[in-house]
Amino acid sequence: MGLKSATALRGAQPTRPYLSATLPVAALAAGSVAALCSAVDRYRTARELESAPWTLDLARIAASFSGDKMLRIDGAPVNGFAELSGFFPTSDGWVRTHANYPHHRARLLATLDLPRNASRDDLSAELARREGAAVEHEVTSAGGLAVRVRTEQDWAASEPGRRAASGPVVSRTMRPDFRDPYGPPQATSRTPLAGIRVLDLTRVIAGPVATRALALLGATVLRVDSPHLPEIAWQHIENGQGKRTTLLDLGEPNDRERFDALMSGVDVVVTGYRPGALDIRLAPGVVHGRVSAWGERGPWAHRRGFDSLVQAASGISLIEGAPGALPAQALDHASGYLLAAGVVDALAAQLADGIGRDATVSLARTAAWLLAAPGRIEDPPAAVLPDEQTVSTHGTITAARPALADYDDYPFPAHDWGSDDARW
Repeated sequence: MGLKSATALRGAQPTRPYLSATLPVAALAAGSVAALCSAVDRYRTARELESAPWTLDLARIAASFSGDKMLRIDGAPVNGFAELSGFFPTSDGWVRTHANYPHHRARLLATLDLPRNASRDDLSAELARREGAAVEHEVTSAGGLAVRVRTEQDWAASEPGRRAASGPVVSRTMRPDFRDPYGPPQATSRTPLAGIRVLDLTRVIAGPVATRALALLGATVLRVDSPHLPEIAWQHIENGQGKRTTLLDLGEPNDRERFDALMSGVDVVVTGYRPGALDIRLAPGVVHGRVSAWGERGPWAHRRGFDSLVQAASGISLIEGAPGALPAQALDHASGYLLAAGVVDALAAQLADGIGRDATVSLARTAAWLLAAPGRIEDPPAAVLPDEQTVSTHGTITAARPALADYDDYPFPAHDWGSDDARW
């Protein structure tokens, strides 16, 4: 399965430069949303539900992909990156760090022998005297996040780069387990996933975007987090819409028992941790959606990673500046919609045979698609954000409306993080 146009789409190209970049980011964004629309059409057909044309509104898509820039809390914008996250010059080039989470910041500083209260200037001075490859190796080995900024040619010639470009954009495989085919009776054309239970074991952006899309389509989504790893507040507000949220410590016997009870009643499990990092046992016939940064094979398969780091390692950053970045966390968002499409297609196939299936995406594979796609622009205009028609306000929160423009808003705003019961 790849990036395909949805059947019966309607919509026009915008006259404004939404998601403008050297690389065809707007095409990636629209294609990933269209892929989900096509998958929903196939699921509707499998359920004998009425189909309807989809509206592909690139202003709405751009707003959703730029959700961090559209978000307002008490009228104020949010800062998507922490002080020690970003590009830093080294003695032989550049590195990009990611230190948005406190534990990643602590590992970065400890590896570089910097104090816990080090400033951005302190970090910059230390990195300037080190080689990029050594920084990448040492920080990664310590569980932190830093990558050397590469050209696209360097990345394509490397083993991680070759692995990232191989295989389908969305991989769907069957597992040797089975349950009686199940189609919840409450499904409608507008909420085709009503009655489907989704356990969301993801963080940050790509996985939460996928499960947010499933919730938009009617699924009951419960996100489970560890109380020891708090989510960044604005990310939860933006990506937690339409979902319930609970906290469980899987190292505690009582919480593990509650988690196992949730797993026994689930239809879909979506995970966003590194391959092998999460100890879960799937019930027969469950659909498992998986998203990772670097893919599930190759020398970087078990590395931590984020959209910004994949852009830097893959050559995208040097294409978009010296170095620069895409106008949105487009790899995250596109991978999220592609994963949702893979899950929906797996559910449609399961209706016929009850067989368990995995749907898998990676940010690096999505990046490879973007790098290989035609339509580069040598001198693109500056990207602009859509207007206020693409956002909705609930209380003190203003957030982008769904990328699927046939839905005016999500079922409900994000609940306070961890505030729901751990039950279906």
